[in-house]
Formats: sequence, structure tokens, C-alpha cells
Amino acid sequence: MDTTLPSPVYNYKVVRQFALMTVVWGVIGMGLGVFIASQLVWPALNFDLPWLSFGRLRPLHTNLVIFAFGGSALFATSYYTVQRTCQAPLISDKLAAFTFWGWQAMVAMLLITLPQGLTTTKEYAELEFSGAIWLAIVWVAYAVVFFGTIVKRKARHIYVGNWFFGAFIVVTAMLHVVNHAAIPVSAFKSYPVYSGATDAMVQWWYGHNAVGFFLTTGFLGMMYYFVPKQAGRPVYSYRLSIVHFWALITLYIWAGPHHLHYTALPDWAQSLGMAMSLILLAPSWGGMINGMMTLSGAWHKLRTDPILRFLVVSLAFYGMSTFEGPMMAIKTVNALSHYTDWTIGHVHAGALGWVAMITFGSLYHLIPKVYGRERMHSIGLINAHFWLATIGTVLYIASMWVNGITQGLMWRAVNQDGTLTYSFVEALDASHPGFVVRLIGGVFFLTGMLLMAYNVWRTVRLADPVAYHAAASLAER
Repeated sequence: MDTTLPSPVYNYKVVRQFALMTVVWGVIGMGLGVFIASQLVWPALNFDLPWLSFGRLRPLHTNLVIFAFGGSALFATSYYTVQRTCQAPLISDKLAAFTFWGWQAMVAMLLITLPQGLTTTKEYAELEFSGAIWLAIVWVAYAVVFFGTIVKRKARHIYVGNWFFGAFIVVTAMLHVVNHAAIPVSAFKSYPVYSGATDAMVQWWYGHNAVGFFLTTGFLGMMYYFVPKQAGRPVYSYRLSIVHFWALITLYIWAGPHHLHYTALPDWAQSLGMAMSLILLAPSWGGMINGMMTLSGAWHKLRTDPILRFLVVSLAFYGMSTFEGPMMAIKTVNALSHYTDWTIGHVHAGALGWVAMITFGSLYHLIPKVYGRERMHSIGLINAHFWLATIGTVLYIASMWVNGITQGLMWRAVNQDGTLTYSFVEALDASHPGFVVRLIGGVFFLTGMLLMAYNVWRTVRLADPVAYHAAASLAER
């Protein structure tokens, strides 16, 4: 009698759907970013149309790259990871399918409302009341699928990557509900229940932790699975990964007030945000070092494996941006950097260098496996994408650093009689070369994204996921 247990049949359909939409939204969101960067070089590109103005398209760009591109990547990788590490299929295929279509519906709401100026005006939380409720419903379904799968796991141990994914899901839900508490006036107009400095404090508690949990903790879950897998090595220190997890989620939640230095926020709250931001450097670098050291004994693979290069360079940018952030939280540094393009450079060091790079590496690893291919269609295209993305990111952030410091120094320069030395227009004119370099960097990055889309299309076109997974299931028995 055959007493072997049947191998679990994983739900890769929803993983494939989210993976493909990650690529689609990446092209659209980054393409929009290049367009609005072009508007800063050539302002006439708004064509005097309100819905093409920078003020309307910029929040659409940020929402598309964060929630459409980044969110779809997190759904795809968390669903893939949780099944394989728990050795159990998703708890509900129907609910998983609902999260896919529900998330795309939310993105469609953004595409329709934001160009019309229907917005809460809150950074990273522009979706109006009705859309925010829908997002919360989809997110609850996501939590049920993810945590339900962990509950029914066959493996006794909960892998550390799932701890990071779980924290990202729980804290993002809390942030979203608290910051979107509002009094609705109509389907697309509401007023927040908070006012004044309280509203600013709640918004940046949300805003910074949207970065901290949506764009950091979730992607660290990705890092802890795909870096060891692609390197073929175990995590360097499992103990360090647990310390990294608890220190990160304990400290990150307090850092938001550093966005509000020299404002009406009480000074103690500003100082608390600064102190917690500086302390946050330790767990952030602990995680970066843990990821880097996972390659011990496998560094030679970087010569021939561009996927691993994506993952390792993303960790380098993670380390750099998590050093830069605490430094910019220091009040004296913030006095120079805040409201300048330096902040834009810092955000994109994390968004392009960390979030996008780790996503590209993870998808290049994942897509062949869920589509029944041994590898991506073209390793050469992956290599070209890597260099375009790396060069584009460096051009982008370096130009914004130079612009930011230039702007900060010009804005605070005063004559002997106390009047400003430079007008705002003069500072803007001095920033123009930096805007041109940023556009070039953005074009590089977008070109790499287009190469990825073509590579994915060629890989998927010849795939046979049904036959592949049937053979894999038999091989595992």
C-alpha cells in the first residue's frame, strides 16, 4: 500500500495574474513618471489641460508605482512564498481571485478619479472615501487568504519571510483605516475627522509607515525568500533575521514625525521622530547585512547571474537609503534638505533602487517557475535590463541630490540687510539641468522596464503551466 502523502497542488493562477499585472502597471506607472519628469523640463507638455497638469498626474504616478506595481508584486510574491514555505495551497482560491480583481478595480478607481482632481490631497492616501472602503474590503480578504494559509500549513515552522509579509498586511490595514477616517459628503468627496496639526501628524504617521511597512517590510519578506533561493544558500543568520524583524516593526512606527520638523507639531514629537529614525538605522542595516552575507560562498555567481545581481544591488540601495533617511531626519540636516529635490532623490533611491530592483529579481526568478519554463526567454535581456536600471537610478538620484543641495543653499542665502539673495525663479532655473539629467535617468529605467515586459511576454507565450505542474507534482511524490 502506498502510504506517501500527496503533494500539495499550489494555486499558481493568482500568482501568474498578479505577476503579469506587476509588469503591466510598472510600464504604465513608470511611463507616466517619465512624462511628468518631461513636464519639468518642458512645461508646455501639460498642453493647458487640467487633467494633464503635473499636480493631477504626479499623485497618479505615485499611486500607480506604489499600489498598482508594488502592490501587485507583493500579492504575487507573498502568495507564491506562503504556499511553498507552508507546503499548503492557499486556503481559498475564490477569495484569492477576489483579491486580484478587487485590487485591479481599486487601481481603475485611481486612474479615473485622480486626473479629475477627485482626491483627499493626502500623500499616498489620495483615494477618496468610497475607494478607500473598497480597498479595505480587498485588504481584509487578502489577510484572510494569507493568514488562513499559514494556519493550515503542513510545515510546523513559520518561515521568517512570512513574518515580514504578515506584519506588512496587519500594519498597512491599521494605517489605512485610521488615516482614512472621514466624514463623507458624496461618493468622491469627504472631510477627514482630524484637523490642523493632528491631521498632519496622522497623515505622516501613515505616510512614513506606508513607506516603512508597505514598501519596506513587505519587500523584506520578498528578500528573505528570493535571495537565498537564487543564491542557493541558506539565510546567513536566522537569529539575526528574527532580531531584524522585531526591531524593525517596533521602531519604524515612531519615525513619522520627522516629516514635520519646524512645523506646528509639538517639539517633543519632532524630537521623538528624529531619535527613532536614527535608532532605526541599526535594524535596517542588520537586515541588509544579513541579505548580503547570505551570498557567502556564492559571490562568484554574480559574474553570470543577472537575477542575483538585481537582488544584491537592491540590498545595496536598501542600505544606502536607510542610512540617508535617518541622516535627513536630523533637524539641522532637515533644515537644508526639506522641501527640496533631495527628498525626491531619497524617495527614489528607495523606490527605484530597493523596491523596483528586488521586484525585478524576484519576478525573474518566479515567472519561469509558475509558467513551466526552465528560465526566462533571454538572459541577455535581463542583463541589459540590470544595467539600464542601475545607471538610470544613479543618474536620477545623483541629479536630485545636486538639485536639492543647490535649492536648499539658495533658499536660505540672505543679504546683509536680511533680504533673500535669490528669488524662487532663480533657484528653479538653477535646477533645470538636474531636471534634464533626471529625465535621462528615468528614460533609462523605463527602457529597462520595457525590455522586461518583452522578455516576460516571450517567456509566457510558449509556457505550459498545466503540464509543468502536473509533472512537478508527480516528481515530488
